[in-house]
Amino acid sequence: MSIPWGDIATFSTAGLSAVATAGAWLAAHRSAKTAETLTRIERDRRREERRPQLELTLGGGAQAHSTLDIHLAGPDELGEVEFLSVRVDDDDKDRSHVLGIGATAEQLTNHVWGPFRFTPRVDQADEHGRTMGPFKLRVGRGRRFQMDRTQPGQWMDGKTMEQWQDEYRDHPVRLVITCRTNGDEWTLARQLPNEAY
Repeated sequence: MSIPWGDIATFSTAGLSAVATAGAWLAAHRSAKTAETLTRIERDRRREERRPQLELTLGGGAQAHSTLDIHLAGPDELGEVEFLSVRVDDDDKDRSHVLGIGATAEQLTNHVWGPFRFTPRVDQADEHGRTMGPFKLRVGRGRRFQMDRTQPGQWMDGKTMEQWQDEYRDHPVRLVITCRTNGDEWTLARQLPNEAY
């Protein structure tokens, strides 16, 4: 009986070739995954470098009106934020217990639960004083907006302005700022001390 060495060599070569091909495919697949991961990391790093640097100042808080100054300090390469809007955020209290005893869901949503709101319908503020904008802002420039002390809701029977403001005496002014430019978007949460008293 003769051993078909030629056939064995052919099968061995084919088997080794298949293993080498599978190894090459696996290496290429891993390389593509690594390149994809590195690209994502670099994109995220670059996006973070371009995140708008905002300086916020609340002034004149001891009066009925206050001002919010928003200054875009950088980064320089950003040039301009094409879309900037500011929303006054609420405290963290659950108010579902108020439904059905004088307040509607819409009233609860529209009411600003904090010490200050934007002056309604002034400088692009909405009718409730909750949101401002959108507007553009160039690096190195700023805008000033008027803010008012919040008031108790109409459904809050018997609550005076003084009682309402006492509830928010030590609470910060909480803001959520949305910035968009060149396809990137950032949502920034900020708290300003309420130095009204």
